Amino acid sequence: MKKPMIIDRSRDDEFMREALSLAAEGARRGEVPVGAVVVQDGKVIGRGFNCPISTHDPSAHAEMVAIRDAAASLENYRLPGSTLYVTLEPCSMCAGLIVHSRIQRVVYGATEPKAGVAVSRGEFFSQHFLNHRVLIEGGVSAEACSQVLSEFFKGRRLKTQGGEAAQGSLES
Repeated sequence: MKKPMIIDRSRDDEFMREALSLAAEGARRGEVPVGAVVVQDGKVIGRGFNCPISTHDPSAHAEMVAIRDAAASLENYRLPGSTLYVTLEPCSMCAGLIVHSRIQRVVYGATEPKAGVAVSRGEFFSQHFLNHRVLIEGGVSAEACSQVLSEFFKGRRLKTQGGEAAQGSLES
């Protein structure tokens, strides 16, 4: 019989703040502001923010970067017992990596109605064909995560409309 999992939610807000800080760093670099951290045994073992534009790598989503960093840190392609904190609901590409890397739990902030696959566009993680189960929890610091994205895209729209003074509040 399997031992019941004990989930520690006491530091979820703290780790999501770190992911938000990484999202802000991405925004300062002109990337869509999504940040992620991988945590194991209460310690951050991987960090990342969206950087597909600057790296010319379409797979360089925050989750991908953080998971790669964590795997390199542990020198292991599997990350059992870890939690991924990400400011935006994962897409299908990232969801596949989450399963393959054996992350135990994903905690996300804002939902992504267009491409999120945790709840918005189907419940990928509950598919019967998957060989690994991932616990999903959404809505942690959702308002703050949504606000970072909204401000970024508002600033981008103003800039493309000729408002050069509007760089977005994340860049100040």
